[in-house]
Amino acid sequence: MSEPSQPCSNREAREFDFWLGDWDLTWPAEQAGGEQGATMAGFNRITRLFGDCVIEENFTTEDASFRGHSVSVYDETAGIWRQTWVDSSGGYIVLTGTFDGETMELRTEPSQRDGETVIQRMVFSDIASESLAWVWQGSRDGGSTWNDLWNISYQRRD
Repeated sequence: MSEPSQPCSNREAREFDFWLGDWDLTWPAEQAGGEQGATMAGFNRITRLFGDCVIEENFTTEDASFRGHSVSVYDETAGIWRQTWVDSSGGYIVLTGTFDGETMELRTEPSQRDGETVIQRMVFSDIASESLAWVWQGSRDGGSTWNDLWNISYQRRD
C-alpha cells in the first residue's frame, strides 16, 4: 500500500515560491493619484502558512495609508491558483489563474459595467531571484485588450 502524499507537496503548489520573502516596492506616483514623474514606495511580506499550503501576502504603502492582505492556494482538483484580496479601502477581489513557467497570471471573473465586459488581472513577470515585475491591468472588452493600471517593481529586501 502506498503512502498518502503530503498536502500541497506537488510541483504546482510550489509555483508561487518565487514570491516568498520581504520585498521593497516602487511604482509611478501618478498611478495612485500622485505627482507625475514622482515615485511611491511600499513593502510586501509574503509567507507560507498552514503546512505550507497557503501563501499569505501583507502589503503596505510606505506611509501606511493603504494596506492589503491576500491568501493564495493551489487548487489541485481544478488545476488553478485561487487568491482572495482584501484591503483598507474596503476592496474585496477574488482571482484565479495559472503559472506558465515564466509568468503568473491571476484574473477576476468577467463582469458587466456600463454595457462593457470588464476583467481585471495581475501579472507577475521578469521573475528573478532578487526582483520581479507586477502589473495590475484592466480590460473593458472581455480580455481582448489590456490597460496598465498599476505597475510595481519588486526588489528583494536584504
